[in-house]
Amino acid sequence: MKRSIPPSEYPKMSSSKAALALATWGGSGYSPVGPGTAGSIAAAGIAWGLVGGLGMAPGWLAACAAALFAPGVAASTAAARHFGRPDPPQVVVDEVIGQWLALSVVSAGEWRDWLAALVLFRLLDITKPFPIRRLERLPGGLGIMADDAAAGLCAMMILSGLHWLSLW
Repeated sequence: MKRSIPPSEYPKMSSSKAALALATWGGSGYSPVGPGTAGSIAAAGIAWGLVGGLGMAPGWLAACAAALFAPGVAASTAAARHFGRPDPPQVVVDEVIGQWLALSVVSAGEWRDWLAALVLFRLLDITKPFPIRRLERLPGGLGIMADDAAAGLCAMMILSGLHWLSLW
C-alpha cells in the first residue's frame, strides 16, 4: 500500500509549466479514461516514430529511458506538489520510461511484438507484483518513477526470454 506523504513533506521544487508538461507527457496524462494507458500509448507512438520512422535500433529506447529518468523524477516531484497528491494519475512520464524499456527488446517491424510489450508492461504496472509495489514507497518522484521502471524492466526480461526460447 502506498504511503501517503503530505504535500508539506515533498521536496521543494518548481511546478513550472515545463515540469508539468514533462510529467503529464505533453498532456496525455489528462486523459479522462486511463491516463496511464494513454501515457503508454503516447510513449509507444513516439517510440514507433523513432524506430520505424528514423530507423533507430529499438535497443536505444532503453538509453532514452535512462536519460529521461532523472528529469522525470524532478518533474514527477514537482507535479505531485502541484496536484497535492503523492502519485497523481496525471503524472505519466513514469509510464513512458517503463514502456520504452519494454519496447527496447522488440523487433522493429513486428506489430505483435509492440502490442505484446504494451500489454505486458501495462499488466505489470497495474498489478505491481512483488517486488515492484515496494518501490512505490520511495519518496516523491523517485517512488513515482521507480515502480514503473521496474515494471518495464520485468516486461523487457519476459519478452527477451520468450524470444530467446523461441516461444514468441
